[in-house]
Amino acid sequence: MDITVLNGTEILSVLDDLADLRIRVFRDFPYLYDGSADYEKNYLQTYLDCADSIAVLAWDKERLVGASTGLPLAAEVEAFRQPFEQQQKDVGQYFYCAESVLLPAYRGRGVYREFFKQREGHALKTGASYSVFCAVVRPDDHPMRPEGYTPLDGVWQNFGYAPMVECQAGFAWLDIGESAESTKKMQFYLKAL
Repeated sequence: MDITVLNGTEILSVLDDLADLRIRVFRDFPYLYDGSADYEKNYLQTYLDCADSIAVLAWDKERLVGASTGLPLAAEVEAFRQPFEQQQKDVGQYFYCAESVLLPAYRGRGVYREFFKQREGHALKTGASYSVFCAVVRPDDHPMRPEGYTPLDGVWQNFGYAPMVECQAGFAWLDIGESAESTKKMQFYLKAL
């Protein structure tokens, strides 16, 4: 497996593959995302517009099997900046690590750790003091929660991240089985760099 890194407008070269991968992986619990190419292109435009964005890509020969993105929080959409701004935190000190998506057959090989390493290294180059990301919050009794599901909190803690109890966002997407987008609660996690 090969890892490559793109920044800013370079991400355009993999936009379709990245969008397809996000749609496939985020269909699983807890995201339950019923994605579309149009939604993805709109969402990913933020990364194309930011010269300091990053896409860390995992390849199996010519096939994109994993991806992880990030950008300075100041360049992120309002939904993710707002919880910090409301608490009068300097968004310029934070780097937002967006998704890490990896096909199931490639998990457990250290790729996820490499995603964090690459994004955190890039965050330091942008002058950030903190790395943050957020994850959807679903109730333990959610009807689509698979039996034996284990949240990734332990993995994130192992990577040095802790929940920011005071910092949550709301972000809208179409869930599987929904006829319209709904806003989901998102919990932020923080690591000092």
